[in-house]
Amino acid sequence: MCGIVGIFNKEGCGSDITAALEILKHRGRDGFGVFSEKGHSYKKSIKELKIPHINVIAHCLHSIVNKVNQPIKKQGILSSNCEIYNWKELKKKYDLGSGNDSELLIDIIESIGLEKSLEEIDGVYAFAYWSNNRIFLVRDIIGIKPIWFSYEKSFAFASEKKALERIGYKKIEELNPRKILIYDIKTKKLVKKRREFFRIGKLKEDYDEIICHTQKLIMKSIEKRLPDKKFGILFSGGIDSTFLAYICKKLGKDFICYTAALEEKGMEEAPDSIYAKKVAKKLGLKLKIKKINIEQTKEYLKIVPKLIEDSNVTKVGVALTFFVACELAKKDNIKVIFSGLGSEEIFAGYERHKKSSDINKECFSGLIKMYERDLYRDDVITMYNNMELRVPFLDKSLVEYCLKIPEDLKLKEDRNKIIIREIAKKIGIPEEFAERKKKAAQYGSKFDRAIEKLAKKDGFRKKSEFLYQFYHPPNVKLGVLWSSGKDSAFAAYTMKKQNYDMNCLISLKSRNPDSYMFHTPNIDLVELQAKAIGIPLIIQKTKGEKEKELNDLKKAIKKAKELYKIEGIVTGALFSNYQRERIERICDELELKIFSPLWHLDQESEMRDIIKNKFSIIFSSIAAYGLDKTWLGKTITDKDIDKLVELNKKYQINIAGEGGEFESLVLDCPLFKKKINIIDSEIIEENQNTAKLIIKKAELKLI
Repeated sequence: MCGIVGIFNKEGCGSDITAALEILKHRGRDGFGVFSEKGHSYKKSIKELKIPHINVIAHCLHSIVNKVNQPIKKQGILSSNCEIYNWKELKKKYDLGSGNDSELLIDIIESIGLEKSLEEIDGVYAFAYWSNNRIFLVRDIIGIKPIWFSYEKSFAFASEKKALERIGYKKIEELNPRKILIYDIKTKKLVKKRREFFRIGKLKEDYDEIICHTQKLIMKSIEKRLPDKKFGILFSGGIDSTFLAYICKKLGKDFICYTAALEEKGMEEAPDSIYAKKVAKKLGLKLKIKKINIEQTKEYLKIVPKLIEDSNVTKVGVALTFFVACELAKKDNIKVIFSGLGSEEIFAGYERHKKSSDINKECFSGLIKMYERDLYRDDVITMYNNMELRVPFLDKSLVEYCLKIPEDLKLKEDRNKIIIREIAKKIGIPEEFAERKKKAAQYGSKFDRAIEKLAKKDGFRKKSEFLYQFYHPPNVKLGVLWSSGKDSAFAAYTMKKQNYDMNCLISLKSRNPDSYMFHTPNIDLVELQAKAIGIPLIIQKTKGEKEKELNDLKKAIKKAKELYKIEGIVTGALFSNYQRERIERICDELELKIFSPLWHLDQESEMRDIIKNKFSIIFSSIAAYGLDKTWLGKTITDKDIDKLVELNKKYQINIAGEGGEFESLVLDCPLFKKKINIIDSEIIEENQNTAKLIIKKAELKLI
């Protein structure tokens, strides 16, 4: 694809544009262009460009279809990173003279308007359109193509965060795909308009019709993404990559499958390597495998975390697999590479889907997070290797349809992604491959094992600590929805271990003790807990009226974003869809990323992990058969969890208290610099199985 960058209302920005293009040049080496009110310049190298010193938009070109220099000047100016699959149809429909998809983009915007154009366009894109002293930043609704911006004394944007960091910007945000950003050059004001995302629904078709329609949508999605030249497929031997390769083979296309894996003496071959070879042999596919050892892995770690701007263990493990395979494809001069990314979300392939009470809602939740979790990582890796990534399973029409597919066609008992497996067998993929249960990329390639071994060898207790040396900045600055209980504290601790920065705590004080959303027992102690951590605290009062209390939550989160520059929110949600959905909606409206690291964690495992990680917790209220006032105020141990397990068997209580069986209070944990000491308290008992611990006085003591 391409790289875009722009800087406005900053005198002498020419050198910054040059520096940003140097960072982005791997995204496009076919030409470089700049445009301002004072003219334009297109050259083969950055050094040749004549760059004005105020209000500049720039571009580096990776040409796939009919080279057209960018930025493009017509009524307005466009700098785009796009692949529009229906550009020829739209050109004909609106009688436009466009030479390629980028030119079509500006032509259709100027013909029918920006928002109507977005409804018509089928493709992936991130672009800046400059017209009448206003800059419009837009990206495709799922967020496959990236764009970041900063609004400090001046306004700037770029395809990659590191380009803005390089030229000195500090407050940098990734544009939420569900927003259109509009910056006025004259007034220096910035506004955002919301775009509608997909909707969950129910199909009226019968089983055969759904299978047939889904198959047609997948086939169409693959076909429209096929390039004229040889291309690559990231290949693991799992159902998704096997499906893509099989269809491309049937269509007679010229492509090569690429696999990456760890190889060490005395170690079993990586599962993805085994299956990739097996499937390729059976289906007659061209396959290339790159195997590296543990020491070579360490050399790649000097590149990958900085490239993806993240030291999260899971992201780095997946990125290593992806990077090594792309590096192999680059040697074959591959310009386009396919990935099966997205299939897990639309067809329900993750463990969390199995535990969900509403599978399509879980799919929806995963889709809104993909731009932060997966898509930026994969985009920068492919672009670094000078190739364009194509993801057929994230086709807009396919996603829209799949969010309406009945859940029994996605998941049943121990079988996931049922519909894609059935279609695979229907078109001729052997059952052995269609039904293969695959591990995540970092495990199937064994790169997670390499990180673990390297961490131990270098004396690190945790993989996250080991990876931190390769990328120092915090991954994302977070605000924590903090209740004073175990779940919010353990969620914050989990994110902290993954090198995320906790910038503030956010607590809601509800007048309603039966609030649907918020923890109420001993909520006043959040102030002591914030002091124990040494972190700012935002407290928002609420009447606790159902649904109306969400307005108060939104106020608190918005305040946290303004005061502490947070980029995301951490929630301790375990199983409550009611809470999580509402928090996700608020965060998406406020353009904040959402993290629920405990989501669908096994109840007993969570409780034991909390104790194992040296959390000192007490129960502050109980309301369930088998529990009585003797549980209140005492430090919970593994033996107490044993008792909760027994009570679960007898009374079906939730071991983690998610059903309101008990509320907890954290007195000490690894986040605290001081611990809470209870000086005076009182137990109020309603009946044998319902009681509360009222803490009248508490203090902080050094650990």
